[in-house]
Amino acid sequence: MENFEYSKELWRTGIVLVVFVILNFIITKLTKRYAKASHLSEHRTNLISKYIDFLMFALFCVAMIAVWGSKSEDIFTFIGTALTIIGVAFFAQWSILSNITSGIILFFTFPFRIGDVIRVHDKDFPIEAQIEDIKAFHTLLRTREGELITYPNSLLLQKGVSIVPIKQEDKEFYD
Repeated sequence: MENFEYSKELWRTGIVLVVFVILNFIITKLTKRYAKASHLSEHRTNLISKYIDFLMFALFCVAMIAVWGSKSEDIFTFIGTALTIIGVAFFAQWSILSNITSGIILFFTFPFRIGDVIRVHDKDFPIEAQIEDIKAFHTLLRTREGELITYPNSLLLQKGVSIVPIKQEDKEFYD
């Protein structure tokens, strides 16, 4: 039986794969446990799970490049080039990145929940509405008049927002 030329790399690949699968499983369970303890919606929990999956896949790719013997200079050159290209693209689309980051911050700091009535203190466009859903890029708000507003997550973090207590007579409108 001949020695297989890449047997070490194949073993290492298998080990890294198993480690990443187990690590991803543990992180997903911890995220779901946190979401359940904080009474977060399933939609928001799934969104954060997708972000984690993407990050884990990127780390797995970097680990595979290292396992298969690429020189560290080549890896750092590739990562530097990729980050530069991504940085330029995100700079051009800073509002998208800002809204995604804001969505993650809203998930973990959780200043308000779906169903809360909020007042956005904006000098030019003040809003008082109930939160219907919080998505990756925006939050859906419904006014008393029934108007549905799509409000960017980044603005929710930039503007002053207060939670308005629901009066008993208004409760049936918002339910």
